[in-house]
Amino acid sequence: MSNQLERGPVRTTRAEALLASVGERGVLRSFYDEDVGVDLMQEADGTSEAREMAARIRPASGPVLELAAGTGRLTFPFLKLGFEMTALELSTAMLATLRGQLEDAPADLRDRCTLVQGDMSDFALGKRFGTVVISYGSINLLDDADRPGLYASVREHLVPGGQFMISMADTSRSESLERQQELSGRSGRRYVLHVRRSPAEGIQEITTCPADETSAPFVVCTSRLRLLEANQVVRELEQAGFDVIAPTSFRSAGDRGGHDALLLEASPKSDPA
Repeated sequence: MSNQLERGPVRTTRAEALLASVGERGVLRSFYDEDVGVDLMQEADGTSEAREMAARIRPASGPVLELAAGTGRLTFPFLKLGFEMTALELSTAMLATLRGQLEDAPADLRDRCTLVQGDMSDFALGKRFGTVVISYGSINLLDDADRPGLYASVREHLVPGGQFMISMADTSRSESLERQQELSGRSGRRYVLHVRRSPAEGIQEITTCPADETSAPFVVCTSRLRLLEANQVVRELEQAGFDVIAPTSFRSAGDRGGHDALLLEASPKSDPA
């Protein structure tokens, strides 16, 4: 498979400048395989996003399958809302962190969550779900060649009439092409996050580094995402055999100031008799 989690770090322009400035102390890592990514993602709050999705889940629809679960940004809000969850995640580091958090969680939550290591673009779990969800931005990790595998896998795992929900950035809103901010991870360590958007290239680059410029090693972590338009994903879903409800806008609060987002909801088309 060719998804981002298997590619390792990318040499962003910002990373090159940082590594050149620190010399031998510099180390380049993938955001998704390094402690920095785990540390920062543990602090991300998906409560408002989970509530938006949960409000659209049909009563008695059964367990929810979450794809690209990460460290539990949506998993825990869904569990606290009373859902039974299966959380699928490819990254060993992310999954280990999620497992550790579950071990420390109340038994009521822990007993309603099943963890699976797997690739969201190609998975087979041997069971079906009433609802499949993907958190903000995760579908952007997949190449054009990988997303059809995602859609096919989801179709195979949804019950008739089941719901597939994807949250995405609202690209119709104005957003600066380059921004930088300082953030804290769950550990209390401080990081500098640099984001560069390039609509012409159709990509978004993420680069993080320690806020302490004297850190040794000075670990620079990077990731490159696709800038997907919601209407493109809608077309792909329809081509993959889904009926898609018009995207709805919402403000995902709590994620370090929040962001404008869209929620796509799709259901497999009924097979002709």
